[in-house]
Amino acid sequence: MGAVSIAASPGERAAEAAAPLLSAAGLQKHFPVRRGLLQRQVGAVRAVDGLDFTVHRGETLSLVGESGCGKTTTGRLLTRLLEPSAGTVTFDGRDISHVSQRQMRPLRRDIQMIFQDPYSSLNPRHTVGTIVGAPFRIQRVEPTGGVRAAVQELLELVGLSPEHYNRYPHEFSGGQRQRIGIARTLALRPKLIVADEPVSALDVSIQAQVVNLLEDLQAELDLTYVIIAHDLSVVRHVSDRVAVMYLGKIVELGDAAAVYGRPMHPYTVALLSAVPVPDPRRRGRGRRVRLAGDVPSPLNPPPACRFHTRCWKAQDRCRTEEPPVRELAPGHRVACHFPENAGPADPPDR
Repeated sequence: MGAVSIAASPGERAAEAAAPLLSAAGLQKHFPVRRGLLQRQVGAVRAVDGLDFTVHRGETLSLVGESGCGKTTTGRLLTRLLEPSAGTVTFDGRDISHVSQRQMRPLRRDIQMIFQDPYSSLNPRHTVGTIVGAPFRIQRVEPTGGVRAAVQELLELVGLSPEHYNRYPHEFSGGQRQRIGIARTLALRPKLIVADEPVSALDVSIQAQVVNLLEDLQAELDLTYVIIAHDLSVVRHVSDRVAVMYLGKIVELGDAAAVYGRPMHPYTVALLSAVPVPDPRRRGRGRRVRLAGDVPSPLNPPPACRFHTRCWKAQDRCRTEEPPVRELAPGHRVACHFPENAGPADPPDR
């Protein structure tokens, strides 16, 4: 007898839609440091050191912070290009933290990555047709109408001409190369896309075009994004939620409007104060915060609050007690003993 398929009830469909597409719990990645003839481990670079967050279907979560804070490592953990040292990554209800490459291969159709540098992420010896069509061959998928037609449709989708099928990457500008990379990412219609600094290598005049393209594709294809960026102004208008990272930890997480409009962690305040203001009439109104010193080494991070060595609000408590992550406003979580913009409705500091 053939298998009987049972349709999901409305309640089950609603529960599936409400469940996060991606979640990270206690996520860590430590890179061992070895020295000597016997290559003994003498320490570890704590690139990612305990992250907890979720990404819901159809939303855009942006991970922002200075270079070296662990953003790119986090993106590679989420796509399982790196295996976590501890913690879990759950995708679509399945724990993928330590699955083998063979088990991960079918999931590659649903999880894709846009890389930072459009010049090094495309093989210069392959044509655009070969590059964009590679996911079909790797996953052994035969699209309706053939690979060529599917690739040309993808090129049109990202704003390129189907006639570019036989051209090589060196014949395109940086913005066009990034569109080729985006077309390759979209080939198998993934559910989740992790975009690692997708516009940082492009001219400022082109950045807005690529960001707008990503936003249009999300609306058209019902995509979910995790966007990694160091420039807060780039992701401001495409983010549903923003997570601010510092030295391997998330220090603030909340709705984009709340984080940009009412930042609570001193580090977030400092980052936003450095964003250029294009309107001359508004310049000088905000407080410019200049942080002292450099980002400490993740090989030997400061104890307790990792930001206390650069924070203008730091007190003795910050040097001895790690601040817990608290929800100071609905959906707005902050790890700080003495947060900024904390109104009277916020819970008391314990």
